[in-house]
Amino acid sequence: MNHSIHQHGHHVGSAQAGTSWRTAAQATLHCLTGCAIGEVLGMVIGTALGWPAWPTVVLAVALAFVFGYALTMRGVLRAGVDVRTALTVALAADTVSITVMEILDNAVMLVVPGAMEAGLTSGVFWASLAFALAVAFVLTVPVNRWLISHGQGHAVVHRYHH
Repeated sequence: MNHSIHQHGHHVGSAQAGTSWRTAAQATLHCLTGCAIGEVLGMVIGTALGWPAWPTVVLAVALAFVFGYALTMRGVLRAGVDVRTALTVALAADTVSITVMEILDNAVMLVVPGAMEAGLTSGVFWASLAFALAVAFVLTVPVNRWLISHGQGHAVVHRYHH
């Protein structure tokens, strides 16, 4: 199912106190898609190379930001804006959401016993990563709801789609 920014089905002005949970969940899912791609790739690379937990987490976080911003930029660029404007919009739209999501999912991965040490063929690794991303999603939805209701976060992206 394509959860592009065109399908959010709402209009965002400077502030909407009545931002729905559905809207916030869709914005969070959009953000989670990019984060998850980068997060999984970083965890896979770090784990495959036998890196300790912290360098793996740093790589996963860096890639989560890269992929998160890239997905948002892709949609904004389709609106016909230049790359610099698209990057500015992505930074404004996703920085808080990605930051919250990354703190949460990496914290879960670090506290689940054996998750970071488990190999790529281990069910513990994949179950822990899925659980971590689910926790990050659930706890980031209220953050995105608040941001959107104040014309910030993902609301910035919607200014480029009519």
